[in-house]
Amino acid sequence: MDTELFASRWAAASTRLAQADADALVVRGGSDLFYLTGYHASSMERITAFVARPGSSERPVIFAPQIEVPLVPVAPDLYQVVGWTDDDDPVAMIASEIGSANRVIVSDELWAQHLLGLQAALPDAGFVSLSDSVGGLRSVKNDDEMARLQTVGGLANQVAAQLQAGEIPLVGRTERAIADDITERLLAVGHDTVEFCIVASGPNSASPHHHPGERVVQQGEMVLCDFGGRHNGYCSDITRCVWTGPIPDDVAATWDVLQKAQQAAVDAARPGVTLSDVDEAAREVIADAGFGQRFIHRTGHGIGTEVHEQPYVKPGNDDIVVAGHAFSIEPGIYIDGQWGMRLEDIVVVIDDRAIRCTTTDHRLISVNV
Repeated sequence: MDTELFASRWAAASTRLAQADADALVVRGGSDLFYLTGYHASSMERITAFVARPGSSERPVIFAPQIEVPLVPVAPDLYQVVGWTDDDDPVAMIASEIGSANRVIVSDELWAQHLLGLQAALPDAGFVSLSDSVGGLRSVKNDDEMARLQTVGGLANQVAAQLQAGEIPLVGRTERAIADDITERLLAVGHDTVEFCIVASGPNSASPHHHPGERVVQQGEMVLCDFGGRHNGYCSDITRCVWTGPIPDDVAATWDVLQKAQQAAVDAARPGVTLSDVDEAAREVIADAGFGQRFIHRTGHGIGTEVHEQPYVKPGNDDIVVAGHAFSIEPGIYIDGQWGMRLEDIVVVIDDRAIRCTTTDHRLISVNV
């Protein structure tokens, strides 16, 4: 166990939480717990919780079902472990540890039954989600995390380049078979796991989260491929589109709008602006070209140890972009019954700009495979 890594993560998180006037933190299982401790707790009704007082010298406490205590990494310098049995009331134990806290920050994954129990046990305390208080525990990456995102982005780049080079057969194959092929290639280039793979052809490409099925790819249509995996704990996510055969003029012209919109959002992403400013930069280009109603989702999502995490690049999100943010920029235009297109890269924000982690050709490529 890399105790220095987890100590530094908790120190940074504790500082941010203290600045948000948090008296206590309760993290239930999931990615936030893994981020702080390296422990993957089982997701079930028996709660495992990391409980701490930000800014305090007291060690955090991990409350875990007694049957799972042997699975918790031993790190007495970082935290203490308290087991509970089925005869105990773990919510009461957590409430006792929190004590007289006024402002309690809770992870977004905390189950309602546990939150309601804490509210009943601590009626004078106010409970606020991690997202609303500090924009998520993992939303600001350090240099090592940004390097990992660039590394895993480079792996996804390789498969996207294979797609654009015509090395992945498309015409005459089902979406499912192509998705299986891409999955194998993601593992072959170095991903530890594949988190998802969307292959959407023809009219299916107008469905942003289409599940690849038995439709056979034809000549003269769009093939949208959105895929990502995990390497060394961090995730990739990239979308590239190709057209099987000569690209129609109207499709090429629309892609030009999409590419300009994505570049505008990348250019807008820098410390000091709001996340909604970044979203608006892409949305304005698309709206001015007459496709405003065809851009039907947010411009991006944060990424790190999960494919989707804070921060979210969307209208109305007035949280400020800071150095260390990492998120996708993925505007799309979708014409029901005909085709859809999306162009996605992951960017990391540094002192004065955003840097792409994925750099494969941004044009709509014609392939004959």
